Amino acid sequence: MIKFVSPVNQSRLLQKDYETLQCQESGVEYHCVDGIWRMIAPDRWPRYAQFVQEYEAVRLAEGRKAADRSFYRQLPFAASNHPAAAMWQQRAASYQLFVDEIVKKSESKSTLKILDMGAGNGWLANRMAKRGHTVGAVDLTTNDFDGLGVHTNYDHDFVPIQAEFDRLPLESDQFDLLVFNASLHYSADYDTTLREAIRVIKSDGQIVVLDTPVYENGASGRQMVAEREADFQKQHGFKSNSLNSENFLSHDRIEALKHSLHMQIEKINVVPDFRRAVRRLKTKIRGQREAAEFPILILRKAAAFS
Repeated sequence: MIKFVSPVNQSRLLQKDYETLQCQESGVEYHCVDGIWRMIAPDRWPRYAQFVQEYEAVRLAEGRKAADRSFYRQLPFAASNHPAAAMWQQRAASYQLFVDEIVKKSESKSTLKILDMGAGNGWLANRMAKRGHTVGAVDLTTNDFDGLGVHTNYDHDFVPIQAEFDRLPLESDQFDLLVFNASLHYSADYDTTLREAIRVIKSDGQIVVLDTPVYENGASGRQMVAEREADFQKQHGFKSNSLNSENFLSHDRIEALKHSLHMQIEKINVVPDFRRAVRRLKTKIRGQREAAEFPILILRKAAAFS
């Protein structure tokens, strides 16, 4: 069972009925609408409205909407002719390594409680629920083509939660595994977001970062952001930068996070070393900026190693 608290002050919530929770301190009610817990404080939503509108427009333009529910159930394994096939191929490789190197090893101890952060259409939450785990899926979007509303297409139950990364409406110390699913780079401040993630995992829990771009040199990441914004402006008429996101990780930023958060950070490369070396050589010869890598990052509390 996933335990909720107020996203404003972390105070206890009373269950008024099956679809209503009420903050003991403020009296504010939070409702489950269409199977999704709406857990963003009323005064916080306006800051995300533009981002969500633009994000959904881009996703529709990218062909993310599917009429056949089997498409969602098969993710991250998409057909080779899908408009986003290359992206899903990358996600599938990350997912398989995530399962082999992290999930299966954790499953050997017990059934897990997992939080899917930036869950989007819920494909990862569905996969983890299929393995028998208790799963919460957090996202801002609730649409029925690429957001939490897609949960009705799955036949394995998980808990969809509309919430902010930095104000999780969740009781502390309850999750074994928290996964940023191609989503950490949307954070405006990694320290704040990760501290909130640390709060809700158990003392021996793990935070896993999947499919966030990592650069050796931060200048390459900033160039990538400028290129992407120019491309979005050309294709969609807006830069899609209404949130002041960090957008990428660099080696220096990872080291800084390790020290500021007092966490151990392990990196698992998804792409083999020889292929990474070849790609780096090609970009250097062509005079191109450094290409992003998408390793799996595992964060653990220092106490887990004592």
